[in-house]
Amino acid sequence: MTEDEALTDTAVAPNGVSRRGLLGLVGAGAAGLAIGAGAGVAGGTAIARAADAGASASPYEFYGPHQAGITTPVQDHLHFAAFDMMARTDRADLISLLQDWSYAAARMTRGLDVSATGAVGGSPEAPPDDTGEALGLGASGLTITIGFGPTLFDLDGADRYGIGDRRPTGLEKLPAFLGDDLDPDASGGDLCIQACADDPQVAVHAIRNLSRIAFGRAKIRWSQMGFGRTSRTTSEQQTPRNLFGFKDGTANILADDTAALGEHVWSAASDAPAWMAGGSYLVARKIAMLIETWDRVRLSEQNAIVGRDKGQGAPLSGGDEYSAPDLQATDAGGSPLVPERSHVRLAHPDLNGGVRILRRGYNFVDGNTDLGRLDAGLFFLSYQRRPEQFVRIQRSLSTDVMSEYLRHIGSGLWAVPPGAAAGSYVGAGLFA
Repeated sequence: MTEDEALTDTAVAPNGVSRRGLLGLVGAGAAGLAIGAGAGVAGGTAIARAADAGASASPYEFYGPHQAGITTPVQDHLHFAAFDMMARTDRADLISLLQDWSYAAARMTRGLDVSATGAVGGSPEAPPDDTGEALGLGASGLTITIGFGPTLFDLDGADRYGIGDRRPTGLEKLPAFLGDDLDPDASGGDLCIQACADDPQVAVHAIRNLSRIAFGRAKIRWSQMGFGRTSRTTSEQQTPRNLFGFKDGTANILADDTAALGEHVWSAASDAPAWMAGGSYLVARKIAMLIETWDRVRLSEQNAIVGRDKGQGAPLSGGDEYSAPDLQATDAGGSPLVPERSHVRLAHPDLNGGVRILRRGYNFVDGNTDLGRLDAGLFFLSYQRRPEQFVRIQRSLSTDVMSEYLRHIGSGLWAVPPGAAAGSYVGAGLFA
């Protein structure tokens, strides 16, 4: 059996509901063509593409104990999308959607089309199963991460899918924070998909095709593209810079720090509910940066606002980039070297009960505003074992001087289930 054939086997969920085989886009007759003679040719072509693409095609496995895209080395590009389930959908629709998404994601993360016939291997008289813009680009380090929002469990008091009693504690709309100016059309969502890749077109291709697969069952509520990662998740990665020009994510939790991941990121079997064991909770915040205002601030003041040296990234208490900030150090006049209202101090675990989070944010530029200013900022993404970890830190940052240059305009919280076993689908434990 070839790699492609292994991924085209028809899977049936433990509850007996079969995958729709991407029928959200094509009729039953066209779907039958998907397992015809063209499958081997299309699959072989896709594998050859991935091989020709070289290092950029190195795949991250979709199946496993945790979903990829959390501790995976942060890629250069992001396409994030939040979805709402369509009206009059039922439990079977939700399960079939998650099955179809998992099937397609397992293929795309290996550099394959979303189905065996894909973009060019099917009937010329039927719409292709795959949109085709990623042909020849390989896997490009693509990861696809799926999450469940609070409204999936309870929408205005309605338990649409019979899962209300399995809703995780703390999976609620985030509380209001000082400085929030949230756009409801860029916040929330029943489901979310985080697609990260080293090629932006591969990330866009993933969201585009998963959206097509969802047709009739779910629709995009809002989406965001990002570039230039603003954190690192491995020691091999260099610390990147945000649009304020400062190194960001120096003290992030890294993939090889299993103790910190177990304490701060992964939901444990002892946590409720049990189906989330091995999963995490994702917070997304779209944060507009007042770029032009920041650019007129003196360098010394910028350093004081952040609490780090802009050039090397060292804390103002001394040392190099990776030196721990000395929050007790003072200058000759007795003032803290790391200022009282600096970002570094207020976000530090020592001032937040030891709380830490894993960050995977990205820069964004969405053109310009009506005032001719850059519509730009940080698309903040963090993973934590419990939502209250983020809430604790965000509340601490309410007096952060940097907040004068930021506007929080989008927000969301999702439960990210553990990874799927081969042949199963993301979220299967929720319906067990």
